[in-house]
Amino acid sequence: MTTPSRHERIRPAELLGLAAVFSVFTGLIVMLATREIRMALIFLLIAFIVSVVVLAMLTLAAKPNAEERHEIRDENGRVKGILEDDDEGPRGH
Repeated sequence: MTTPSRHERIRPAELLGLAAVFSVFTGLIVMLATREIRMALIFLLIAFIVSVVVLAMLTLAAKPNAEERHEIRDENGRVKGILEDDDEGPRGH
């Protein structure tokens, strides 16, 4: 197994930073519109949580490249981690 590159290790921090930028922008807009700090903080936190969830879902939906597919498969071409019986007989009752 190869060690992850610097980009792969920093990727979660990039996504959290992007979510923080989205939430600060939302908080500033609400602060300038209402001039209420409490409401701005509430919207900031809600925007942070929503943006983290959306970015996580988009990351999960991304199609893996060839190198990632190679790491997912074992030497027989099957996906690692899926339990399979050694016998090739039919399954059922």
